[in-house]
Parts: sequence; structure tokens; C-alpha cells
Amino acid sequence: MMISTKGRYALRVMIELAKYPREAYVPLKEIAEKQEISEKYLEIIIKNMVKAGYVEGLRGKGGGYRLAFEPEEYSAGSILKAAEGSLAPVACLEEGSKPCPREDKCPTLQMWKDFYKMIDNFFEGISLEELAKK
Repeated sequence: MMISTKGRYALRVMIELAKYPREAYVPLKEIAEKQEISEKYLEIIIKNMVKAGYVEGLRGKGGGYRLAFEPEEYSAGSILKAAEGSLAPVACLEEGSKPCPREDKCPTLQMWKDFYKMIDNFFEGISLEELAKK
């Protein structure tokens, strides 16, 4: 399993937004400059965060983006899932996947389930607030 740049950058963006008071809207350009991320690529990432309900946007003068909730209400796992779509290590464990015809006789299925559970527990156990304080 490899976390893509989209997932890593989503965490960086959310950490950047967590540094500001929740009522403050931060311009996309400012986030891009501070995080050294292309503004074009950042638009894609922010769109995913807005779609997930994690970020709110305001257009016009004084506009930008802000967290929809307090930083302690986000987990690294939820942010990564919003950006990546899934953290499942194998296709048969992805949400909405078709049942595997070999499921009842697969010698590795339980191993993959256990691994997925470890990944999920690890990332869900880290809050955005913790990451922003480092």
C-alpha cells in the first residue's frame, strides 16, 4: 500500500488550515505558497475535502477555505480516505467491491483483513489537532 501525493498533500493542507482560527478563511494561494504545492493541484485536493464536508469555501474578497469542524474532530484516516478513496491493501476489501469467488477458500484473506484493520486503527487514532501541534 502506498499513499499518493494526493493523500499526503491533503494532510498538509488540513494541517495548514488547522493552524488558523476556525472562523478565518485562508486564500488558496496562501496555502499553496506555505505548503509549496501547485495551486492547480491544490484545487483538486480542496475540492475533495469540500465534497467530504471537511472544508468550507467562501468566494470573493476575504474568501478562501477553512475547516468545517474543530481540528480534534478529524482523524488522519478520515482525511486520507477522503483524498485517496480507500486505504484497503487489496481490491477485495475495498468498499463496494464484488464478493471474491475465492473468499471461502482464500488462505490470505484473514491476513489482509488484519492488516487493513491495523492500518485503519493506526490512522484513525491520530487527530488533525495532534498533527498540527507538531
